[in-house]
Amino acid sequence: MYPSKFDYHRPSSVQEAVQILSANPEAKVLAGGHSLVPVMKLRLATPTALVDIGRIEELQGIGRANGSLRIGACVTYHEIANSDVVREAAPLLAEAAGQIGDRQVRYRGTIGGNLSHADPASDLPAAALALDATLHVSGPNGSRSVGASDFFVDLMMTALQLDEILTAVEIPAAQAGSGSAYVKFEHPASGYALCGAAAVVTRTADGSCASASLCFNGVSATAVDAAAVASSLVGSDLSDAAIESAVNENLSIPDPTGDMFASAAYRQELAKTIGAQALCTARDRA
Repeated sequence: MYPSKFDYHRPSSVQEAVQILSANPEAKVLAGGHSLVPVMKLRLATPTALVDIGRIEELQGIGRANGSLRIGACVTYHEIANSDVVREAAPLLAEAAGQIGDRQVRYRGTIGGNLSHADPASDLPAAALALDATLHVSGPNGSRSVGASDFFVDLMMTALQLDEILTAVEIPAAQAGSGSAYVKFEHPASGYALCGAAAVVTRTADGSCASASLCFNGVSATAVDAAAVASSLVGSDLSDAAIESAVNENLSIPDPTGDMFASAAYRQELAKTIGAQALCTARDRA
């Protein structure tokens, strides 16, 4: 299949890209292209123009300053997974990025494209939620920041306006005494998550739980924050029994997805197993 005809733009700055988007509401942003190009070939998306932001310098780079990690929207999965800075400041993100697709996908796919596309079975939305990421956005009215908890709105829908571009992702650097893990049960053909769990655990000096977070991909229309599980762990000894009890008694998946790959009930039970595994691994790494 071939896509419908479209105009192609390669802006040299975010401002220029925003101007093109503002002038053409039916244009789409092209970063890595692994999500957009296939749906265009199937004519499920027929943009009149593509705005290629992949070569904009200000959307590149990984840096750490003032206790935060900042990643440009066009940084690839490969760069994230293999960055010493990311592995030190946000090892959960590096681990999740390293599990996306195959090598070819990781060399081209970008963090900004992934989060903006908001595929519920992708690996990065749950990581962004668990890490309390802030997403920086630019549009015709200037720049704004959106917390990950407010960014994912519905199935493949985000808080981005049609004429806005995600420019960077900012994540608080990992605290001392913290550990994290990303665990997923994937579809064997596609590699997409039937259930993926991102967990972060911080321990006190005596080994008890100071804070925790647990978020899921693949089980609902958007990434799910299992806040009730995380809050129930605070103050516990983080034993296997405590984690299992917290998950079994407090995990609730709103409107779980049921499809040809797995039923809603199966995904709910799978989330308990995968979630407990992620929390135990995060605890062991703390």
